[in-house]
Amino acid sequence: MQEVVDVTIAGVKHQVQPNELLIDVLNRVNANIPQVCYHPMLGTIGTCDLCLVKVDGATRRACEFTVAGGEEVTLTAVASEREGSAQRLLVNHDLYCTICDNNNSDCVLHNTVRDMGINDQPVPYRPKPYDIDDSHPFYRYDPSQCILCGRCVQACQELQVNETLSIDWSLPIPRVVFDGGVPAGESSCVSCGHCVTVCPCNALMEKSMIGKAGLATNIKPKVREPMISLTKALEPAIGLKPIFALSEMEERLRRQLVKKTKTVCTYCGVGCSFDIWTKGRSILKVNPEHGPMNGISTCVKGKFAWDYVNSTDRLAHPLIREGEHFRQATWEEAFRFIADSLQAIIDRDGPDAVGVIASSKCTNEEAFLAQKLARAVIGTHNVDNCSRYCQSPATMGLWRTVGYGGDSGSVKDIEASDLVLIVGSNTAESHPVIATRVKRAHKSRGQKLIVADLRKHEMAQRADIWFAPRPGTDLVWLSAASKYLFDHDYQDAAFLAQHVENVEEFRASLETFTLPYAAEITGVPEAKLVEVFEALAHARSFSVLWAMGVTQHTAGSDTSTAIANLLLVSGNFGKPGCGAYPLRGHNNVQGASDFGAMPTYFPGYEKVGDPEVVAKYEAAWGVTIPTTQGLDNHQMVDAIHAGSLKALLLTGEEMGLVDANSTVVQDAFRKLEFFVVQDIFFSNTARFADVVLPASPSLEKEGTFTSTERRIQRLYRVFDPLAESRPDWMITQGIARAMGASWNYSHPSEIMAEAAGLTEIFAGVSYERLEGYRSLQWPVAEDGSDSPVLYLDRFHFPSGKARFHPVSFHSPTDELDEEYDIHVNNGRLLEHFHEGNMTYRVAGIAHMTPEPFVEVSPELAKERGVVDGSLVRLTSRRGSVKVRAVITDRVHGKQVYLPMNAQQNEMAVNFLTSSEVDSATHTPAYKELAAKLEVLDATPRRALPRHNFRYGQRTPQRGVNIVAKRSRSDYRDPVAAEISTRPTSVPTQVDDERK
Repeated sequence: MQEVVDVTIAGVKHQVQPNELLIDVLNRVNANIPQVCYHPMLGTIGTCDLCLVKVDGATRRACEFTVAGGEEVTLTAVASEREGSAQRLLVNHDLYCTICDNNNSDCVLHNTVRDMGINDQPVPYRPKPYDIDDSHPFYRYDPSQCILCGRCVQACQELQVNETLSIDWSLPIPRVVFDGGVPAGESSCVSCGHCVTVCPCNALMEKSMIGKAGLATNIKPKVREPMISLTKALEPAIGLKPIFALSEMEERLRRQLVKKTKTVCTYCGVGCSFDIWTKGRSILKVNPEHGPMNGISTCVKGKFAWDYVNSTDRLAHPLIREGEHFRQATWEEAFRFIADSLQAIIDRDGPDAVGVIASSKCTNEEAFLAQKLARAVIGTHNVDNCSRYCQSPATMGLWRTVGYGGDSGSVKDIEASDLVLIVGSNTAESHPVIATRVKRAHKSRGQKLIVADLRKHEMAQRADIWFAPRPGTDLVWLSAASKYLFDHDYQDAAFLAQHVENVEEFRASLETFTLPYAAEITGVPEAKLVEVFEALAHARSFSVLWAMGVTQHTAGSDTSTAIANLLLVSGNFGKPGCGAYPLRGHNNVQGASDFGAMPTYFPGYEKVGDPEVVAKYEAAWGVTIPTTQGLDNHQMVDAIHAGSLKALLLTGEEMGLVDANSTVVQDAFRKLEFFVVQDIFFSNTARFADVVLPASPSLEKEGTFTSTERRIQRLYRVFDPLAESRPDWMITQGIARAMGASWNYSHPSEIMAEAAGLTEIFAGVSYERLEGYRSLQWPVAEDGSDSPVLYLDRFHFPSGKARFHPVSFHSPTDELDEEYDIHVNNGRLLEHFHEGNMTYRVAGIAHMTPEPFVEVSPELAKERGVVDGSLVRLTSRRGSVKVRAVITDRVHGKQVYLPMNAQQNEMAVNFLTSSEVDSATHTPAYKELAAKLEVLDATPRRALPRHNFRYGQRTPQRGVNIVAKRSRSDYRDPVAAEISTRPTSVPTQVDDERK
């Protein structure tokens, strides 16, 4: 039981936890203490001076005082001081609420001034001598409306930790500055939107809101300014209260026009959730607040990249090929054509001549129906999803060792770890909101950060230790780390004895992984390896985060296994604050596999070869389940070339560009007898189709997604489907019914109920338990209890114990030689998603990064005569691409980095990659890629514009630098004159700055 102490508030005793912030206590007991700068996710800022209270007779800021027990807190004695603080805020802010786009019942400044009962403004508003900063594509900053509360700075410095924003307190009239004083649109701002989200007024606002949110907010300045002046002229006579009442009346009318709908982000696998504000089909803004993982956090895509939903080139009608062209068709005609074509192939060649590929962008319910269509209607296990391209090896590594193929804990456990080890993950760009939690823990409480990666990306730059093993050699140093822990008696012996099998056999398998061998193979000096191993050994707990830099190798499964082995050696499973975190790349790549879109597993990872499981599904579905072995994505391509796979149904994947060795994949599409593509746009892949079906994106459907944390969340329909597009579950049902199935689902909740009734790990999942922002992390028991941390009692094997799984090292494929002497690393960018089918349709993102590029090291550029913006050709043993060069020290030597945001064949990295795969999962070895580099045109033309955030210069500091504010000659500190012997300040940035 947690310790509690008593605190008396306004004469009433309350039990609280020692060292709680007083303001949190006051908010919890509904003490109605005014506050503008404080936000629970931002912590103490201390700029607004509104939360003043008396503690044992002394004036204190509630946001800086931590309770010890026994305090007497008085609320009313400092009311006049609070009003004075409010008036000082209003000097910086022009109150024109009725025609302000931020007048939506959640304006913190408006609500605070109203609730304090302030009715006049003795010191009038003074505009600041600064222009509005309109340079950023997604938001604008109005210094004259800014109250200098510092929320935006705190969010940027201490939560997002991008360290772009600060307040220049040295100016005669202070203001928020970007990178010390450049326009926002030319700064290091990564467009995460934290600053806009937490702004308590209208100083920072989404451009998509301006002139659109209110009934009269789009009036022209020549009319607007006289209206404001008239209102100001009336204020002395009538006071602020009638003006507030008028604005609140207008706000109530807005509610009839502005809809707020909860959804889950459709980009990466972090699982951010938020409200989408809409007016008609216009998206006004994304408002994160209650998400169980992200809270107020987003990245540029989640906050701003939704314009694609209303793109004019959305697919609007079914299309059927006629020769070299497509014609519009009705749904009934399309379904009939698909059913007849598939049935003819099945009748002639058998059901295994058909393959189904589900989408990791679609919902769990849609993945469930995709595998049901394959197994129960077509009669084949040829079903897969894009986890085959990225995360299957990580899942395999965890299946081998601990039993469940998912994160062992939650992002909160990553943040609570004593040390975080990142291997082969550009976390700040691929999983940015998870990166914020690591960066915050690293900056604010000294969490140790170790990064192993080829590139010196942001997380590597911030790391306490960064090292760059040779490509494809992570298995070696990870296994050497396990050996080092055993050799130096650093293993968790008690944990191993109680919870792990095969200990001695595994230890013996490590004999070859000596320090000299690891240094020789990886190219990392022994001293650096020892430094890393010692840090791991002495950490109280550690978590390992890994992604495609590990999994997209021929040894992806074995390297993932080596990670799990190391965590077992050190006892970092089965408790909070540690564990294994394979970061999932797509919004529902976890869920697509969880719900059975795999050739070897039914939903819940129940094996298709298990007679009891087969009997269960046969009874539920009233069909005979096929007994032949199914094909995965990679095998389907091979089968097309072999002539045994004749038809393919592909949902929501740009497979022609994202599968490895794209020339081979596109050639396979040409050979298909019948090809159905289901998507929201006419993609590169759709060019090869016989039928193209218009699907609805996530904002036009209901369902659930499962994030990298195994967290299942509901999404709600924001818009009706555009034109004749349909949610994918309805399309799949239409195909099934046309093929004779008697499916009759009317809502995705019915599909989830069916899946939960058949699948042990989802037994307690229901839409009722997922209502609103509620979520569940599988496995979920029938009573609804879920599992934020796995393996607290036992591992997921019959014995209840984990299993060491020995691995061995094999050299990567596609090795460098004299001709192909460049290693081509490849992966994601923060601002684009995958090939960019959605993000290039967002004007602000296209403005930031309009085309692909290749990163070239300064030393390689000098050797080859490459300048920034040169057009270069990369040629592998399979194909070539042409892109512009960006010279950067993020890469070194003869390693280059080619992002995957290409929509044209001539720029797409997968025309370089090979057909080599991880032997256990058939995941392509995208990262094993040798090429040669030629300069085609040395005339520079920047591929990465100078306004891209990568050219910005961050300005790191602790929070808002409150000491600088309180040191100004024009500031009167209401607390400084009173001294107490009790502890008075929370040990955060305030203490740091005073030191």
